[in-house]
Amino acid sequence: MPLENTPAARISALSAAQKAYFHSGATLPEVFRRTMLRRLEAALVNWEKRLCDALWLDLHKSPEEAFLTEISIVRDEVRNHLRNLGKWMRPERRPSPLKLLPSKSRILSQPLGQALIVSPWNYPVQLLLNPLVGAVSAGCTALLKPSPYTPHVAETLERMIAEIYDEAYVAIVQGGREVNTRLFDMRWDVIFFTGSPALGRVVMAAAAKNLTPVVLELGGKSPCIVDRGADIEVAARRIAWGKTLNAGQTCIAPDYLLIHRSLQDRFTETFARALQRLHGDDAQQSPHYVRLVNDRAFERVAGYLSQGRILIGGRTDAADRYIEPTLLGDVDPAWPVMQEEIFGPVLPMLPFDDTDEALAFVNAREKPLAFYWFGPEKTGNEALLRTSSGGACLNDVIMHIANDRLPFGGVGNSGMGRYHGRDSFDAFSHRRGVVIAPERTDLPFRYPPYKGFRWIKKIL
Repeated sequence: MPLENTPAARISALSAAQKAYFHSGATLPEVFRRTMLRRLEAALVNWEKRLCDALWLDLHKSPEEAFLTEISIVRDEVRNHLRNLGKWMRPERRPSPLKLLPSKSRILSQPLGQALIVSPWNYPVQLLLNPLVGAVSAGCTALLKPSPYTPHVAETLERMIAEIYDEAYVAIVQGGREVNTRLFDMRWDVIFFTGSPALGRVVMAAAAKNLTPVVLELGGKSPCIVDRGADIEVAARRIAWGKTLNAGQTCIAPDYLLIHRSLQDRFTETFARALQRLHGDDAQQSPHYVRLVNDRAFERVAGYLSQGRILIGGRTDAADRYIEPTLLGDVDPAWPVMQEEIFGPVLPMLPFDDTDEALAFVNAREKPLAFYWFGPEKTGNEALLRTSSGGACLNDVIMHIANDRLPFGGVGNSGMGRYHGRDSFDAFSHRRGVVIAPERTDLPFRYPPYKGFRWIKKIL
């Protein structure tokens, strides 16, 4: 189901209409923002089955997984914003120093304006609509660009957005990279992009031409460390779940496993049992096991299977774009499987002999989007202090994204900026500092000829 590129003339017309709509002031009142958020909340209920059907067609994603990892996350985000919008919009008082008295100081949160939101294919509902919640809440207009690699979802989202919003306020355009290039060449007030670090660099370079602020939600190789003292049953179960969720096509999936040498044999056995409990004896027959998004992704991920010794799994079916959950041993850190983000259900495992060795391995690489640690909490907290990542879990994986009261975002190569909850509101807002001075009171010390300046110096 190939999607047609939205014509350049229509993209320009939508941009002009949204610019005019924003400058009309229509998006600024709190009542308007609340109404638009409630429309989205209602649409997620009314369109749930259609969105789930589209996710099944594009990714073989079950309705249960679609709801848990896509729709419910957006619904929770909307509800969080509806609860807190009034507080977030309210001017924040700040103290004024003695030299400014009797002036008052405030911070006003104001919408940046026209937002461009470009999303990937792996969570095509969540990663398009969750940023939109922040744009609507902040009072922006938004042009949305879904991924062409999940065409049924993209087409369904376009129909849903057209039903609930005027296109001068929020609209969707479709197409491949040529459309992306056209969009990035245009002037926006903020760009929110989710994708790979390589594409993030392209977006940032394009945005620099207009000094456009960007939020880049990227990826990278998120490490998972299993140290001495870890509960192997718990670690194996949670890592198996996190690595096979969406068939590993998750930006915060455990990308590689560092395990204490004394634990690797036991972990391998326990991991195999955990996979069997999750997906049965044949994951290909499971209604909850997702497929690779396209043939190119299948070929890339299947190519990693030869870069190590297969300890568990390894079966593939190209016609079905199916790759069995696979654990690799005897992996060389210089091989591509350890240099590139895997984005599939293949987990390379490397042993270490002491904690310092594992942390040095992580710190020698680009800063990841997520960091996972299994072991005693005290040691895990020390590991957090000695490493850097966008987010982290101790004795779990993935679940930090489920808390909409925590910021989500990358650092360094894994991105910049953050969102979810108040951070989403701030991502699409400008925090404007304002001093309000009385007209009739004017302290003379700031004006030449600076009489009594030696006394003023003691005060300042």
